[in-house]
Amino acid sequence: MSVQVVSAAAAAKVPEVELKDLSPSEAEPQLGLSTATVGAMVPPAGGGDPEAPAPAPAAERPPAPGPGSGPTAALSPAAGKVPQASAMKRSDPHHQHQRHRDGGEALVSPDGTVTEAPRTVKKIQFADQKQEFNKRPTKIGRRSLSRSISQSSTDSYSSAASYTDSSDDETSPRDKQQKNSKGSSDFCVKNIKQAEFGRREIEIAEQEMPALMALRKRAQGEKPLAGAKIVGCTHITAQTAVLMETLGALGAQCRWAACNIYSTLNEVAAALAESGFPVFAWKGESEDDFWWCIDRCVNVEGWQPNMILDDGGDLTHWIYKKYPNMFKKIKGIVEESVTGVHRLYQLSKAGKLCVPAMNVNDSVTKQKFDNLYCCRESILDGLKRTTDMMFGGKQVVVCGYGEVGKGCCAALKAMGSVVYVTEIDPICALQACMDGFRLVKLNEVIRQVDIVITCTGNKNVVTREHLDRMKNSCIVCNMGHSNTEIDVASLRTPELTWERVRSQVDHVIWPDGKRIVLLAEGRLLNLSCSTVPTFVLSITATTQALALIELYNAPEGRYKQDVYLLPKKMGIKFL
Repeated sequence: MSVQVVSAAAAAKVPEVELKDLSPSEAEPQLGLSTATVGAMVPPAGGGDPEAPAPAPAAERPPAPGPGSGPTAALSPAAGKVPQASAMKRSDPHHQHQRHRDGGEALVSPDGTVTEAPRTVKKIQFADQKQEFNKRPTKIGRRSLSRSISQSSTDSYSSAASYTDSSDDETSPRDKQQKNSKGSSDFCVKNIKQAEFGRREIEIAEQEMPALMALRKRAQGEKPLAGAKIVGCTHITAQTAVLMETLGALGAQCRWAACNIYSTLNEVAAALAESGFPVFAWKGESEDDFWWCIDRCVNVEGWQPNMILDDGGDLTHWIYKKYPNMFKKIKGIVEESVTGVHRLYQLSKAGKLCVPAMNVNDSVTKQKFDNLYCCRESILDGLKRTTDMMFGGKQVVVCGYGEVGKGCCAALKAMGSVVYVTEIDPICALQACMDGFRLVKLNEVIRQVDIVITCTGNKNVVTREHLDRMKNSCIVCNMGHSNTEIDVASLRTPELTWERVRSQVDHVIWPDGKRIVLLAEGRLLNLSCSTVPTFVLSITATTQALALIELYNAPEGRYKQDVYLLPKKMGIKFL
């Protein structure tokens, strides 16, 4: 007999199908498809409309509703007939139901006659189907869709995500009103809602910082920093967060800004703000933002710092320039970078250093561990993440053979690179020769090298003349703290074109088509473009904490207005 379908438009879309004998296992739809899902596969009336959207991919469709759920539609009276199919025969006398080809059911009598059973076709309806799928997905739409597919993907958050992270990059954190769960708004971070992710990173870092955790456990009962008001300007990473929370456990009050516009981990800054630390930092600050954040840490009503923890000397410089009277109450400065130490010695030589300062950079625990081993591992990480390059056979010149230069050279040599060294210090130059590196002047090799790395802490080590003479696609980066080792300012001229390749990677293109690859705009490569080994930083952070404790608790007269090295015995106390 013929089987009628209720809608002529729908019938026109149903292809002719020969109904074959079905075994009991084949009588029901396969792959666990429900009646609603099978019904949804039949194009609805009007399905021939060329403007109708295509069905969503399987991964993007919501799960089919179970039996009895979802909207239903009654069938209208038949408007036409489809060609007859071949007779359906009963393969099992006890199986009284067979599926009809368009989603309904057919009753099979004992003599094999097929009769149509009353039915309704269940369909999955999408609200505003055309609007939902006809539009090109927006960035926000794609993000929301990916969340619906795999909510667990949002739980995977790493430091690398900070480089591209932001739900509203267009809005400056300075223009947003944010509060933590305690109602405090004394902070400025990218997104306070990222605090949970940052807390996880801090907890991981604690496991790799045994020296600092031992200091926290041993001294938190004594509170050696009770009454200390520390203003800090360092890289804001998970390791720094462990240091800040240790200082808090030892009794100090802290306010913090970032010493580098690219090294802040937004989720860690959010976690610190959520914990009650006044933090003013986010990744990708402008120069104006950078100084604004430092000022917000220093210039606050009812709070006067009495200790400075600096990395690079910018915080010390800002207070000296804008608020010199604050030094009357400051007991000391702790500085950890070679650039900042140089600036302190300049102030001391000029008779302008009005408080004692501790030179952490040249302490044995910083110089022989952080500067050497941290850079030995992180130089490769930073270059790989930004350029995906292979090191074997590459010609590399490393400017400076201090501890940072030693670490970089050792790592690159081990990877098969041909390494040249430039050095003005005779002892360091001799060490480079003894370690098997060829000592050169930068002018001698600048045309042939594939990578140029600065590690000196000085100014204009790589000049515009050097940059003009570099070969096409030469990679230029800096492992020193300051962004002045490479004369990046000379590249910001109308005849040169800047092309952003990826986060912290720029092509600078000359008029003749030659280009160089500039990483992190000449700023510190490892902390701007990758991460650094936590275990080594545990030693440096502990040294900083001990230096703060020493200066804060020192009796009057022990330290004069000069720069001091942390005693070696004190530095290795917690190692």
